[in-house]
Amino acid sequence: MTADLSPVRVGITGHIYLTPATERLVDDALRAELRRISDRPVRGVTCLAGGADQIFARAVLALGGAYEVILPAGDYRARAIRPADRAAFEDLLGRAVEVVHTGHPNAGTDAYVAANRLLLDRVQRLLAVWDGQPGCHAAATDRTVRMALRRGIPTTVLWPEGAQRAEVPPGG
Repeated sequence: MTADLSPVRVGITGHIYLTPATERLVDDALRAELRRISDRPVRGVTCLAGGADQIFARAVLALGGAYEVILPAGDYRARAIRPADRAAFEDLLGRAVEVVHTGHPNAGTDAYVAANRLLLDRVQRLLAVWDGQPGCHAAATDRTVRMALRRGIPTTVLWPEGAQRAEVPPGG
């Protein structure tokens, strides 16, 4: 019998605004969890939002995996990615092995919910960088975690000791 070498498909959901120290903690936690859950290559699935999603994409690459990106809306770059973060976003987007669009023209809650549903359709596991607090809209991390659990998708919540969310900047 041959070993299954197909990639394990892992999605990410999580907070965007993290302190710099928390970003390092989350990176370490994501790498450790990715190593723990799979002895096969990882195929990540992400929307490439700032914070957890981009940290995840870099961790997947560092561990020799690949990832695909789900773009929630046609204007996602302009409306959801802060100008200071666009170069990193574009670099990571360019490294994706596949880019999928939800078909929504405008970024917003409906587009993000559609992206989260599509992400969950494409994964075998979900990692959530989440402080356990309820969100304020239908596409928040807590809602994505609940949706994954209702679908029976194994979900691991990561919130390392000492982690903190950063203050949301004006207009963020």
